[in-house]
Amino acid sequence: MISIASLELEPSKPEVSPPHNSDAHIFRSKLPDIPISNHLSLHAYCFENLLSFADRPCLISGSTGKTYSFAETHLVSQKCAAGLSNLGINKGDVVMILLQNCPEFVFSFMGASMIGAVTTTANPFYTSNEIFKQFTSSRAKLIITQSQYVDKLRDSQENQPKLGQDFNVITIDDPPENCLHFTVLSEAKESEIPDVTIHPDDPVALPFSSGTTGLPKGVILTHKSLITSVAQQVDGENPNLYLKQEDVVLCVLPLFHIYSLNSVLLCSLRAGAAVLFMQKFEIGALLELIQKHKVSVAAVVPPLVLALAKNPMVAGFDLSSIRVVLSGAAPLGKELEDALRSRVPQAILGQGYGMTEAGPVLSMCLGFAKQPFPTKSGSCGTVVRNAELKVIDPETGCSLGYNQPGEICIRGQQIMKGYLNDLEATANTIDVEGWLHTGDIGYVDDDEEVFIVDRVKEIIKFKGFQVPPAELEALLVNHPSIADAAVVPQKDEVAGEAPVAFVVPSNGFELTEEAVKDYIAKQVVFYKKLHKVYFVHAIPKSPSGKILRKDIKAKLASTSSVS
Repeated sequence: MISIASLELEPSKPEVSPPHNSDAHIFRSKLPDIPISNHLSLHAYCFENLLSFADRPCLISGSTGKTYSFAETHLVSQKCAAGLSNLGINKGDVVMILLQNCPEFVFSFMGASMIGAVTTTANPFYTSNEIFKQFTSSRAKLIITQSQYVDKLRDSQENQPKLGQDFNVITIDDPPENCLHFTVLSEAKESEIPDVTIHPDDPVALPFSSGTTGLPKGVILTHKSLITSVAQQVDGENPNLYLKQEDVVLCVLPLFHIYSLNSVLLCSLRAGAAVLFMQKFEIGALLELIQKHKVSVAAVVPPLVLALAKNPMVAGFDLSSIRVVLSGAAPLGKELEDALRSRVPQAILGQGYGMTEAGPVLSMCLGFAKQPFPTKSGSCGTVVRNAELKVIDPETGCSLGYNQPGEICIRGQQIMKGYLNDLEATANTIDVEGWLHTGDIGYVDDDEEVFIVDRVKEIIKFKGFQVPPAELEALLVNHPSIADAAVVPQKDEVAGEAPVAFVVPSNGFELTEEAVKDYIAKQVVFYKKLHKVYFVHAIPKSPSGKILRKDIKAKLASTSSVS
């Protein structure tokens, strides 16, 4: 078996340097490059300036009001590091965090970093099968979760690991049978942290992403990757994302998603800003927390922007404390952006653009900078510092200049080390010159602003969450009454995109739309559920057997009923 600690990926990424093609147009940030301390471990980097704000609030639980200072956050993280070590977690071992947003998520993640362990973050709303797919792929040894999710961990199949036999479970609340309480971590002696040497290229996080196509894969993010990405945003004399020690940063987006983990949590820890946790989005509770805690920085996704822009409840609350609204995970339309601006006219509203494999941030609105630049509606900002971006023709691979749409590629020390145990997928995503190919179609305008216009990749974005068509198609064709199937996105005002299926019934079998939808709903998390099923005689495919998704999308766009 290959351990994550010793995984070697070829070809390795070179330092940022001009490509061999001298005619290639390379786009860089309007802000100058900065020195980055990416020789440190992630936890040492995040807490490097701890003495400057040790007593300031760091983590605030929205549900209980309990607050941890930076000093307390660092101390409990150290205790968790010792506790994990006491349970046999060593350097390179993988710990799964299966939690909604809460302080224990932070203590677990940072504690794992302190002993050189790796964290894989998973959605607690996943089905049992989805959890065990990630658990098995990552070879995790321990799961940290809440008691309400433990039944999913007992519901393992015959060939899956068994709770209490093959792995331990720690719950942050009253532990069910055969589980441990979080105090085995949080009450350990911080003096017992083992002496571990951590190298910049050692992995620290293992989120799962579907990349440009296919099934979810483990994305290896190293200490250097995440430090570089955070520094690109919040470090330097004129940081791209200017966070103040007085800021309260809203954390309603799930920490198991790299956007929230990186741009909310890690950036705030580095900058000394407080993080306010919400476990789930509910408009009334959100507005109350913004008003009560004077939230000043709100990281959001388009569906949340829609609620803030159009829900009549918003008018009854004081949102004047908000100075920055950062939207990401999916493109935000100009009309929606303008509608939100009318609700929070004092705030700087802009977008960032990211991808898990890119570490994750590629570009960000420079209106967020300490010395801001003018912003444009619909723009994703300019490429982050200490990185290079180019736009290539998807057919020829040639680099394109200003205002010419093509595939966005990024290069820099922030991008992933590779996909876990998948050299082929890694080579298909990161080329020999170190360029990561995003699968997104966009262009850079005359003011160096990045605009995303389409996707080469097949991934469906439902409220910012990834829905891989291949995963749903594999489930569909396992149905005894389905001969073939294809899944494509359908535009949705609230979600952005929603997955719909085109299904070919097997001869002699009768199927209903509800039966197909229910079949999928029992096997996947809520955002992967099918919103519509169309029955067809055949799925259009190329001579090589590849599904012609463009043809299906065109048919979907042209008619609301498919015979």
